[in-house]
Amino acid sequence: MPSTPAASARRWRLPVLATAAVLVGVAVPGAAAAPAPEAAASATTATATATATASATTATATTTVSAYDDTYYAPAIGKTGTSLKSALHSIIRNQTKISYSAVWTALKETDEDPANSANVRLLYSGTSRSKALSGGDVGDWNREHVWAQSHGDFGTSAGPGTDLHHLRPADVKVNSIRGNKDFDMGGSAVSGAPGSYTDSNSFEPRAADKGDVARMILYMAVRYEGTDGWPDLEPNDAVTNGTVPFHGRLSVLKQWNEQDPPDAFERNRNELIYQTYQHNRNPFIDHPEWVEAIW
Repeated sequence: MPSTPAASARRWRLPVLATAAVLVGVAVPGAAAAPAPEAAASATTATATATATASATTATATTTVSAYDDTYYAPAIGKTGTSLKSALHSIIRNQTKISYSAVWTALKETDEDPANSANVRLLYSGTSRSKALSGGDVGDWNREHVWAQSHGDFGTSAGPGTDLHHLRPADVKVNSIRGNKDFDMGGSAVSGAPGSYTDSNSFEPRAADKGDVARMILYMAVRYEGTDGWPDLEPNDAVTNGTVPFHGRLSVLKQWNEQDPPDAFERNRNELIYQTYQHNRNPFIDHPEWVEAIW
Protein backbone atom coordinates (compact mmCIF):
# COMPACT_ATOMS: atom_id res chain seq x y z
CA MET A 1 0.00 0.00 0.00
CA PRO A 2 1.45 3.44 -0.88
CA SER A 3 2.76 5.39 2.03
CA THR A 4 4.45 8.76 2.57
CA PRO A 5 8.25 8.40 2.52
CA ALA A 6 9.93 8.74 5.88
CA ALA A 7 11.17 12.21 6.75
CA SER A 8 14.77 11.00 6.67
CA ALA A 9 14.27 9.63 3.18
CA ARG A 10 12.95 12.98 2.00
CA ARG A 11 15.71 15.09 3.57
CA TRP A 12 18.66 13.49 1.83
CA ARG A 13 17.41 14.33 -1.65
CA LEU A 14 18.00 18.07 -1.40
CA PRO A 15 21.78 18.00 -0.71
CA VAL A 16 22.25 15.62 -3.64
CA LEU A 17 20.33 17.93 -5.96
CA ALA A 18 22.11 21.02 -4.63
CA THR A 19 25.48 19.32 -5.07
CA ALA A 20 24.56 18.41 -8.64
CA ALA A 21 23.69 22.05 -9.30
CA VAL A 22 27.07 23.21 -7.96
CA LEU A 23 29.07 20.62 -9.86
CA VAL A 24 27.49 21.58 -13.16
CA GLY A 25 28.78 25.14 -12.78
CA VAL A 26 32.32 24.20 -11.63
CA ALA A 27 35.00 25.46 -14.08
CA VAL A 28 37.31 22.79 -15.51
CA PRO A 29 41.01 23.84 -15.60
CA GLY A 30 41.79 25.33 -19.01
CA ALA A 31 38.15 26.00 -19.84
CA ALA A 32 36.65 29.44 -20.56
CA ALA A 33 35.51 31.44 -17.53
CA ALA A 34 31.91 31.55 -18.73
CA PRO A 35 30.10 28.18 -18.86
CA ALA A 36 28.96 26.87 -22.21
CA PRO A 37 25.28 27.47 -23.02
CA GLU A 38 24.55 23.78 -22.48
CA ALA A 39 26.21 23.86 -19.06
CA ALA A 40 24.35 27.02 -18.08
CA ALA A 41 21.08 25.45 -19.14
CA SER A 42 21.88 22.32 -17.14
CA ALA A 43 22.72 24.38 -14.07
CA THR A 44 19.45 26.29 -14.40
CA THR A 45 17.49 23.06 -14.77
CA ALA A 46 19.23 21.48 -11.78
CA THR A 47 18.59 24.55 -9.63
CA ALA A 48 14.92 24.62 -10.64
CA THR A 49 14.64 20.90 -9.86
CA ALA A 50 16.19 21.42 -6.43
CA THR A 51 13.83 24.31 -5.72
CA ALA A 52 10.77 22.33 -6.83
CA THR A 53 11.85 19.34 -4.76
CA ALA A 54 12.35 21.54 -1.71
CA SER A 55 8.86 23.02 -2.14
CA ALA A 56 7.29 19.58 -2.53
CA THR A 57 9.13 18.30 0.53
CA THR A 58 7.94 21.25 2.60
CA ALA A 59 4.35 20.75 1.43
CA THR A 60 4.46 17.07 2.30
CA ALA A 61 5.90 17.69 5.74
CA THR A 62 3.36 20.39 6.59
CA THR A 63 0.29 19.04 8.37
CA THR A 64 -3.22 20.20 7.58
CA VAL A 65 -3.99 23.58 9.16
CA SER A 66 -7.65 24.21 9.89
CA ALA A 67 -9.29 27.61 9.71
CA TYR A 68 -10.97 26.67 12.99
CA ASP A 69 -7.80 26.06 15.02
CA ASP A 70 -7.97 29.39 16.86
CA THR A 71 -11.67 29.05 17.63
CA TYR A 72 -13.53 25.75 17.37
CA TYR A 73 -10.51 23.49 17.95
CA ALA A 74 -8.62 25.75 20.35
CA PRO A 75 -9.01 23.40 23.38
CA ALA A 76 -7.52 20.50 21.38
CA ILE A 77 -4.49 22.15 19.79
CA GLY A 78 -1.19 20.74 21.05
CA LYS A 79 -2.69 17.62 22.61
CA THR A 80 -2.14 13.97 21.65
CA GLY A 81 -3.40 10.53 22.66
CA THR A 82 -6.26 10.25 25.15
CA SER A 83 -6.00 13.96 26.00
CA LEU A 84 -6.66 14.87 22.36
CA LYS A 85 -9.51 12.39 22.07
CA SER A 86 -11.13 13.74 25.22
CA ALA A 87 -10.75 17.35 24.09
CA LEU A 88 -12.26 16.60 20.68
CA HIS A 89 -15.17 14.74 22.28
CA SER A 90 -15.97 17.77 24.44
CA ILE A 91 -15.94 19.95 21.32
CA ILE A 92 -17.94 17.86 18.85
CA ARG A 93 -20.55 16.47 21.28
CA ASN A 94 -22.28 19.86 21.11
CA GLN A 95 -24.52 19.30 18.10
CA THR A 96 -28.04 19.85 16.84
CA LYS A 97 -29.78 16.49 16.39
CA ILE A 98 -32.10 15.88 13.45
CA SER A 99 -34.80 13.29 12.87
CA TYR A 100 -34.30 10.23 10.70
CA SER A 101 -36.86 11.52 8.18
CA ALA A 102 -34.96 14.83 7.96
CA VAL A 103 -31.86 12.88 6.91
CA TRP A 104 -33.40 12.38 3.45
CA THR A 105 -33.50 16.14 2.86
CA ALA A 106 -30.09 16.76 4.36
CA LEU A 107 -28.33 14.14 2.22
CA LYS A 108 -29.71 15.73 -0.93
CA GLU A 109 -27.68 18.81 -0.06
CA THR A 110 -24.60 17.37 1.67
CA ASP A 111 -24.03 14.74 -1.03
CA GLU A 112 -25.17 16.65 -4.08
CA ASP A 113 -23.20 15.76 -7.18
CA PRO A 114 -21.05 18.81 -8.03
CA ALA A 115 -21.49 17.99 -11.73
CA ASN A 116 -25.29 17.65 -11.57
CA SER A 117 -27.33 19.46 -8.92
CA ALA A 118 -30.32 17.18 -9.57
CA ASN A 119 -28.35 14.14 -8.36
CA VAL A 120 -26.54 12.81 -5.32
CA ARG A 121 -23.22 10.97 -5.39
CA LEU A 122 -23.47 7.48 -3.93
CA LEU A 123 -21.00 6.02 -1.44
CA TYR A 124 -19.19 2.77 -2.40
CA SER A 125 -20.16 3.00 -6.10
CA GLY A 126 -19.47 6.65 -6.94
CA THR A 127 -22.62 6.62 -9.08
CA SER A 128 -24.52 9.85 -9.67
CA ARG A 129 -28.24 9.23 -9.14
CA SER A 130 -31.37 11.37 -9.18
CA LYS A 131 -32.31 12.89 -5.83
CA ALA A 132 -35.87 11.79 -6.58
CA LEU A 133 -34.85 8.10 -6.47
CA SER A 134 -34.68 7.94 -2.67
CA GLY A 135 -36.38 4.89 -1.23
CA GLY A 136 -36.09 1.18 -0.72
CA ASP A 137 -36.58 -0.35 -4.16
CA VAL A 138 -33.90 -1.74 -6.47
CA GLY A 139 -32.46 1.21 -8.36
CA ASP A 140 -33.13 3.60 -5.49
CA TRP A 141 -30.65 5.04 -3.00
CA ASN A 142 -31.13 4.89 0.73
CA ARG A 143 -29.47 6.04 3.97
CA GLU A 144 -26.34 4.05 4.71
CA HIS A 145 -25.09 3.97 8.31
CA VAL A 146 -21.33 3.67 7.85
CA TRP A 147 -21.03 2.81 11.53
CA ALA A 148 -23.52 -0.05 11.36
CA GLN A 149 -26.58 0.44 13.58
CA SER A 150 -26.20 -3.01 15.11
CA HIS A 151 -22.69 -2.18 16.36
CA GLY A 152 -24.10 -0.65 19.53
CA ASP A 153 -27.79 -1.19 18.76
CA PHE A 154 -28.60 2.53 18.46
CA GLY A 155 -31.15 2.18 15.67
CA THR A 156 -32.42 5.31 13.94
CA SER A 157 -33.22 7.48 16.94
CA ALA A 158 -31.91 11.05 16.98
CA GLY A 159 -28.25 10.79 17.94
CA PRO A 160 -25.89 8.20 16.46
CA GLY A 161 -28.75 6.84 14.35
CA THR A 162 -29.20 10.17 12.55
CA ASP A 163 -25.70 11.66 12.70
CA LEU A 164 -24.95 13.02 9.23
CA HIS A 165 -21.22 12.64 9.73
CA HIS A 166 -21.60 8.89 9.09
CA LEU A 167 -24.81 8.75 7.04
CA ARG A 168 -24.35 8.69 3.27
CA PRO A 169 -26.56 7.90 0.27
CA ALA A 170 -25.86 4.43 -1.13
CA ASP A 171 -27.41 2.16 -3.72
CA VAL A 172 -30.06 -0.04 -2.07
CA LYS A 173 -28.53 -3.28 -3.31
CA VAL A 174 -24.95 -2.30 -2.46
CA ASN A 175 -26.07 -1.12 0.97
CA SER A 176 -27.65 -4.53 1.56
CA ILE A 177 -24.46 -6.32 0.51
CA ARG A 178 -22.42 -4.25 2.94
CA GLY A 179 -24.95 -4.95 5.72
CA ASN A 180 -23.32 -4.56 9.15
CA LYS A 181 -19.91 -5.89 8.16
CA ASP A 182 -16.70 -4.46 9.53
CA PHE A 183 -14.22 -2.87 7.11
CA ASP A 184 -11.17 -4.74 5.86
CA MET A 185 -9.32 -5.65 2.67
CA GLY A 186 -10.22 -8.37 0.18
CA GLY A 187 -13.04 -10.60 -0.93
CA SER A 188 -15.11 -10.85 -4.08
CA ALA A 189 -16.07 -7.94 -6.33
CA VAL A 190 -19.30 -6.18 -5.34
CA SER A 191 -21.88 -5.97 -8.11
CA GLY A 192 -22.86 -2.36 -8.72
CA ALA A 193 -19.83 -0.93 -6.89
CA PRO A 194 -16.70 -1.28 -9.07
CA GLY A 195 -13.56 -1.43 -6.95
CA SER A 196 -15.39 -2.58 -3.83
CA TYR A 197 -14.98 -6.09 -2.39
CA THR A 198 -16.64 -8.18 0.29
CA ASP A 199 -16.36 -11.51 2.06
CA SER A 200 -18.31 -13.20 4.87
CA ASN A 201 -17.43 -10.66 7.56
CA SER A 202 -15.91 -7.56 5.95
CA PHE A 203 -16.37 -4.94 3.26
CA GLU A 204 -13.73 -3.02 1.32
CA PRO A 205 -14.94 0.21 -0.34
CA ARG A 206 -13.50 1.49 -3.59
CA ALA A 207 -10.26 3.48 -3.33
CA ALA A 208 -11.96 6.89 -3.59
CA ASP A 209 -14.11 6.16 -0.51
CA LYS A 210 -11.58 4.45 1.75
CA GLY A 211 -10.46 7.58 3.58
CA ASP A 212 -14.04 8.85 3.89
CA VAL A 213 -15.09 5.61 5.56
CA ALA A 214 -12.12 5.65 7.95
CA ARG A 215 -12.76 9.23 9.05
CA MET A 216 -16.49 8.59 9.53
CA ILE A 217 -15.86 5.54 11.71
CA LEU A 218 -13.28 7.36 13.82
CA TYR A 219 -15.51 10.43 14.16
CA MET A 220 -18.16 8.18 15.69
CA ALA A 221 -15.62 6.71 18.11
CA VAL A 222 -14.78 10.20 19.40
CA ARG A 223 -18.29 11.68 19.35
CA TYR A 224 -20.01 8.83 21.22
CA GLU A 225 -18.17 8.03 24.43
CA GLY A 226 -21.06 6.67 26.50
CA THR A 227 -21.62 10.00 28.23
CA ASP A 228 -25.02 10.98 26.80
CA GLY A 229 -27.11 7.83 27.00
CA TRP A 230 -25.63 6.17 23.92
CA PRO A 231 -23.07 3.33 23.86
CA ASP A 232 -19.34 4.03 24.04
CA LEU A 233 -18.36 3.40 20.41
CA GLU A 234 -14.77 2.32 19.84
CA PRO A 235 -12.66 1.03 16.92
CA ASN A 236 -10.80 -2.26 17.27
CA ASP A 237 -8.82 -4.60 15.05
CA ALA A 238 -11.51 -7.26 14.67
CA VAL A 239 -13.93 -8.08 11.85
CA THR A 240 -16.37 -10.16 13.91
CA ASN A 241 -17.91 -7.43 16.05
CA GLY A 242 -21.56 -8.26 15.41
CA THR A 243 -23.73 -6.31 17.88
CA VAL A 244 -21.05 -5.05 20.27
CA PRO A 245 -20.30 -1.29 20.12
CA PHE A 246 -17.03 -1.78 18.24
CA HIS A 247 -16.02 -1.39 14.60
CA GLY A 248 -12.96 -2.65 12.78
CA ARG A 249 -10.49 -3.06 11.41
CA LEU A 250 -8.61 -0.16 13.01
CA SER A 251 -5.20 -0.89 11.49
CA VAL A 252 -6.73 -0.90 7.99
CA LEU A 253 -8.79 2.23 8.65
CA LYS A 254 -5.64 4.07 9.66
CA GLN A 255 -4.00 3.04 6.37
CA TRP A 256 -7.04 4.21 4.42
CA ASN A 257 -6.99 7.59 6.16
CA GLU A 258 -3.45 8.15 4.86
CA GLN A 259 -4.02 6.56 1.45
CA ASP A 260 -7.12 8.63 0.61
CA PRO A 261 -6.86 12.12 2.15
CA PRO A 262 -9.88 14.46 2.34
CA ASP A 263 -10.92 15.91 -1.01
CA ALA A 264 -13.05 18.94 -1.89
CA PHE A 265 -16.29 16.92 -1.81
CA GLU A 266 -15.62 15.62 1.71
CA ARG A 267 -14.53 19.04 3.00
CA ASN A 268 -17.59 20.72 1.52
CA ARG A 269 -19.79 18.08 3.14
CA ASN A 270 -18.19 18.71 6.54
CA GLU A 271 -18.78 22.44 6.17
CA LEU A 272 -22.46 22.03 5.22
CA ILE A 273 -23.13 19.77 8.20
CA TYR A 274 -21.43 22.28 10.48
CA GLN A 275 -23.03 25.43 9.09
CA THR A 276 -26.52 24.18 8.21
CA TYR A 277 -27.48 21.05 10.13
CA GLN A 278 -25.63 19.74 13.18
CA HIS A 279 -23.23 22.60 13.92
CA ASN A 280 -20.41 20.21 14.75
CA ARG A 281 -17.49 19.04 12.63
CA ASN A 282 -15.64 15.84 11.81
CA PRO A 283 -12.18 16.75 13.16
CA PHE A 284 -10.44 14.09 11.06
CA ILE A 285 -11.47 15.84 7.86
CA ASP A 286 -9.96 19.09 9.11
CA HIS A 287 -6.94 17.34 10.66
CA PRO A 288 -6.43 13.82 9.24
CA GLU A 289 -3.11 13.62 11.10
CA TRP A 290 -5.07 13.49 14.38
CA VAL A 291 -5.97 9.86 13.58
CA GLU A 292 -2.36 8.83 14.14
CA ALA A 293 -2.04 11.20 17.09
CA ILE A 294 -4.87 9.37 18.90
CA TRP A 295 -4.51 5.78 17.71
